[in-house]
Amino acid sequence: MFGKKWFQTLVAFVLIFALILLISKVNFLFSPIIKYVQAVAIPIVGAGVLFYLTKPILTFLEKYRVKRIFGILIIFLLLILVGILFVMFIVPIAQNQIHNIIANTPKMVQTVEHWINLLQSNQITIPPQVNDAINNFMSNIQSHVESIVGYVFNFISQLVSFVISLALIPFFLFFMLKDGDKLVPFITQIFKKEKADNIKSLLKKLNYTLAGFIQGQIIVSFILGVLLFIGYFAMGLDYSLTLALFAMVMNVIPFLGPFLAVIPAIIVALIQDPIMVVWVLIITVIAQQTESNLISPNVMGRVLSLHPLTVITVILAAGSIAGFLGILFAVPFYAALKTIIMHFYQTYQDSKDNKKDALI
Repeated sequence: MFGKKWFQTLVAFVLIFALILLISKVNFLFSPIIKYVQAVAIPIVGAGVLFYLTKPILTFLEKYRVKRIFGILIIFLLLILVGILFVMFIVPIAQNQIHNIIANTPKMVQTVEHWINLLQSNQITIPPQVNDAINNFMSNIQSHVESIVGYVFNFISQLVSFVISLALIPFFLFFMLKDGDKLVPFITQIFKKEKADNIKSLLKKLNYTLAGFIQGQIIVSFILGVLLFIGYFAMGLDYSLTLALFAMVMNVIPFLGPFLAVIPAIIVALIQDPIMVVWVLIITVIAQQTESNLISPNVMGRVLSLHPLTVITVILAAGSIAGFLGILFAVPFYAALKTIIMHFYQTYQDSKDNKKDALI
């Protein structure tokens, strides 16, 4: 029985769960490590995203015999130039539109109340449960507004530490670009050649998966944002740039992001002119179809090979566990975990085939 595969698998699961239980009982030992990871998480993640976005540029420059240090300097100059252009041309327009949105918030609330009252006047078409929920929301709207204000102040208090973390991103990015190629040899130097080659293969696959996701998702989100801005601007929708920027950010979340992105545009269109809701939906469908059928297959390819139902399930589960951050990092984490599992499974299969060949 001890040599049976099912028994060994069962023992492995029992040991894993026992280890998890033991860690949960002594989690106070890991709290300093967790705090340290939380402190450096934003700089590392931010620098990692920029690393995968700028690494192709560095590789291109080195291909033409530009020294790495000068290539990194060129990349930083390009990033500074992009930042300056963004601050000069995009931020003032977005800031003005956000100010107008805040100024017109009372009008928006009145319009929403009007539509709710209009729906409530037709009691036949509204289920009692929905009607009770609407009445509960309207009676507690003041408390909801106060809660939002509390969230805003909490956000401002956290913004300071976030800005400090952002200031560390250039330092992390510099060393990632400069010494990133030394990481794999440093990790594998303590292993024998066969295991070292296996680890190198795994790290190469992980690098390919993360690069494909980050580069593809950023490019796809940018193109989709541009398409939506063109459509919103052409139809005369108010706050078109701000809504397109919001859609660009939300589209980073796979599958669910586009649905979240269109909600503010529908609300603005409903307040501006109800018929514009139809045009917003048409433009969104055209942009999404262009993205899903033309842009994503060519930009992201089949790097992730994830079924949409799997992605939605992972996002919902991660969101219930870790909130917005869980939603944001669920897909790359799952893709990396899948890559690791598939690699070790392939290694196991190769070892079995080698044993069979040896017996023959």
